[in-house]
Amino acid sequence: MSAPRIADRIARQLGWEDLDPEALRQLVELARDEDLCGRGLALKPLVNGDVTSKVLQAGNEPASARLTARVELVVCGLPLVQMVLDSYGTEARFQAACPDGTHCLEGSTLGEIHGPARHLLEAERVLLNFLQKLSGVASLTRAYVEALDGSHTRLLDTRKTTPGFRVLEKYAVAAGGGFNHRIGLFDRVMLKDNHLAADASSAGEALTRLVRRAREQSPGMIVELEVDHLDQIPPALEAGVDVLLLDNFSRHDLVAAVGLVGHQAATEASGGITLETLPELASIGLDFISTGATIHQSTWKDIGLDWN
Repeated sequence: MSAPRIADRIARQLGWEDLDPEALRQLVELARDEDLCGRGLALKPLVNGDVTSKVLQAGNEPASARLTARVELVVCGLPLVQMVLDSYGTEARFQAACPDGTHCLEGSTLGEIHGPARHLLEAERVLLNFLQKLSGVASLTRAYVEALDGSHTRLLDTRKTTPGFRVLEKYAVAAGGGFNHRIGLFDRVMLKDNHLAADASSAGEALTRLVRRAREQSPGMIVELEVDHLDQIPPALEAGVDVLLLDNFSRHDLVAAVGLVGHQAATEASGGITLETLPELASIGLDFISTGATIHQSTWKDIGLDWN
């Protein structure tokens, strides 16, 4: 398989329809119970329910509120809002004003919620937590993607994700314009430095045997190999590796590696990637640049629930 075909096969973006609704429901209910009654925490709750909202005399009266972007952002997580509302057993309804991945200016309305006042108040913090976190990932990803503008090099995420939130965070990367690397250990063979060290197969013929063994044991799967110096590339290509992860290479060595690989495999650079270094890496001819920073370095975006 040629490098362009391999790259196109790798370059996938999770859509909302790819996410498991049951898994999302469980995550939403965990967040609700954590907030509403302390379940799942190292606490023994004294009272179940929102003791503050119970003091409202008009708690069951119809109310409406709007979600507002208080800063410029790329919005993500809007389909979760109705799921959160439903978890409170309410008839509240949410109408999004735009789809996920939309660039929104400060002050933009993201959607409106209508339902019993008490339920809107109960659900407020949980739904905002999801939206603010995911919009932060999508917004930082968009900045990274724009730094590669004009290049055929595509941005990939990594497995450096918040436990339990991996698929949502990867969905947010896709909403920001990035592409999703393997989801977990199950969907791609990826031989990294510790695999090579554990197998004592990091050089020459031994490395070739390891790659070939991976191809035999997982037919049809993409086989990727992490290398940290140029001498590892020829035996990897000889073994028929699909993707070479060029880890912490200097710019000079990245140029040399891309020339050495040609169209025999796809290339991916990783390690020390920053927003500032992306423009100079964009001109090298890499197929991919991967970074976990769009997730673990992202900051939550300020989104408010404003009463109408």
